[in-house]
Amino acid sequence: MKIGLIDVDNWGKTNNHFHNLPLMKISAFYKKYGCYVEWYDQSRRYDVVYMSKVFSFSPEPFSEINADEVIRGGSGYAIKLIDGKEAFDKENHLNLSAQIEHIYPDYSLYGIKNTAYGFVSRGCPRGCSFCHVQAKEGCRSHKVADLSEFWNGQKNIELLDPNTFACSEWKDIVTQLIESKAQVNFNQGVDIRMMTPERIELLMKVNTKHIHFAWDRYQDRDLIVPKLRQFKEITRWNRGKVTVYILTNYDSTMQQDLERIMLCRELDFCPYVMRYDKEHIKRGAEINALARWVNTKMIFWKCPTFEQYKSDIKKGLWR
Repeated sequence: MKIGLIDVDNWGKTNNHFHNLPLMKISAFYKKYGCYVEWYDQSRRYDVVYMSKVFSFSPEPFSEINADEVIRGGSGYAIKLIDGKEAFDKENHLNLSAQIEHIYPDYSLYGIKNTAYGFVSRGCPRGCSFCHVQAKEGCRSHKVADLSEFWNGQKNIELLDPNTFACSEWKDIVTQLIESKAQVNFNQGVDIRMMTPERIELLMKVNTKHIHFAWDRYQDRDLIVPKLRQFKEITRWNRGKVTVYILTNYDSTMQQDLERIMLCRELDFCPYVMRYDKEHIKRGAEINALARWVNTKMIFWKCPTFEQYKSDIKKGLWR
């Protein structure tokens, strides 16, 4: 069989920072059985073409596919807009078969040499209205694999778990990461609400370059602020090690956004403004100015307030 693959999110892009894990597993599966697998070429005919995307807004790169069968999968094909907000349609989501899901990925597809990508746990108990994990993977964080399923001595690990420390087997997972001695990136972040002194102490033993948390809902202030302060007290880490993502343009006011940002500044953690539905925000909106101020680190740490930043912009500074 001749198999063609299309990474819809990254097709035609030269700087590809998001490698499609399902396509790497599909490639490994078919190569295992002697099939010919390659990136799709419009001039050739294929038995099957797999198209995968994570983001709903990524357009398909071809109007017609030259294949006997075309299979589309990935979260991007199951997300639709309802009243301006994304909703996950599980009936339109295509899961990989168990044989493919648990196969060692074909990292050569992207020329990856020293980084491993994968999940050790799936699911999340949070049920955030802007997130699709619970609808896709369930409301319980549960272990689905050991590290060896996708890691074989690589220097770096991109851990894709949605909420590692919510898993009942978190200690086993973190111990595996420690013993690997690889540099680990908790790609989907660490849930600060789950952190206890025991969890923090074990996390500190993992080889990490950076840790990021998310403060998505201002309403969680009374829970998150003490947890952030506790984390700071135990680790003594600063903005060079810790980033806090601040969700905006969803259900918070500008004042609430600024309060979260300034609390991060006080703790010497690095805030990062995430704009919900960024593609549809009007040009010139104040939230865009907020994002430029906070996310441009050289400006943020030199310019102490948003009001001063806006005043400086009017004077022609920070261009």
